[in-house]
Amino acid sequence: MKEAINKQRAPRNRTITLNDTDIARLKKRLIRLDKPVSLSEIENKTIHQDVFEALNYLPNSFVDLAFVDPPYNLNKTFNLTSFKAMESEKYEEWLNSWVQKIIRLLKPNASVYICGDWTSSGAIFNVAKRYFQIRNRIVFEREKGRGAKSNWKNCCEDIWFCTLSDNYHFDVEAVKIKRRVIAPYNDENGKPKDWEDNGDGKYRITHPSNVWTDITLPFWSMPENTDHPTQKPEKLAAKIILASSKPDDVVFDPFSGAGTTSVVAQKLGRRYVGIDIDELYCCLAEKRLENALQDKTIQGYSDGIFWERNTLNVQMNGNGKKHKIEMTKNLFNDKLV
Repeated sequence: MKEAINKQRAPRNRTITLNDTDIARLKKRLIRLDKPVSLSEIENKTIHQDVFEALNYLPNSFVDLAFVDPPYNLNKTFNLTSFKAMESEKYEEWLNSWVQKIIRLLKPNASVYICGDWTSSGAIFNVAKRYFQIRNRIVFEREKGRGAKSNWKNCCEDIWFCTLSDNYHFDVEAVKIKRRVIAPYNDENGKPKDWEDNGDGKYRITHPSNVWTDITLPFWSMPENTDHPTQKPEKLAAKIILASSKPDDVVFDPFSGAGTTSVVAQKLGRRYVGIDIDELYCCLAEKRLENALQDKTIQGYSDGIFWERNTLNVQMNGNGKKHKIEMTKNLFNDKLV
């Protein structure tokens, strides 16, 4: 294992870190499979194992929602492991090799979300259409990076929304967005039409689309941030989990990394199963799960509503209740201040 991440950090840096004592304690919670198991043996557990090995031992038809964030078709190092870019056809074969193993784990009404970028999205589509009904392609803005000199800056990623059948769960009411009204207007009686002002600005509650511009990638001053190089935001996972699962459902992530899916599932009252090959990241997931028992806050989500990026910051007060601490008027700043 790479040495516990003991970088010198700025005083306000809130990145979750591990020391050697943390690792020694947390790795005792990780499990490894060497025979077929029941759901009760793996629910709310982090499995430290190669996904191709672990999948062979998991029970049939236990997953309500699978959130899958595999390595994209890029050269990328994840602590002690590396993924090498390959020809698109070869990447498609690699995707197929584990997707076909996941099918038997899904309940008949299960939903599956698979993440990718422009280099991998075509291959994901080709594999997904063999096994699933593809419902939509979500595009989310990942405003990060310095840009490109000879190309358009790559500023978005895809999430393919799939189901195993026509019988699936989708709760649109759980993922409504609170959006600032730029040009409010009134009805014939002078009353607000489709908007309200509760003293914190003029907003309306709207249906979510498949273009997500309200996602902030984790960075150093956010309490969910880790040193994982491709960590997904808790807010992104929350949208998917709330839309496509019910309380106490099982949420499965076969490439769980630093555990965002498991953490958000726990915060939202779902059960979880996560798999990752790297012990350090598995321990980070366990530390985040431990923290989440005390703090169920999800940045950008409050009182059952998702807010636009940079319009809400909430924290837990001493009684464990959320309260608003700041409203920022700068909608174009990528970071909460």
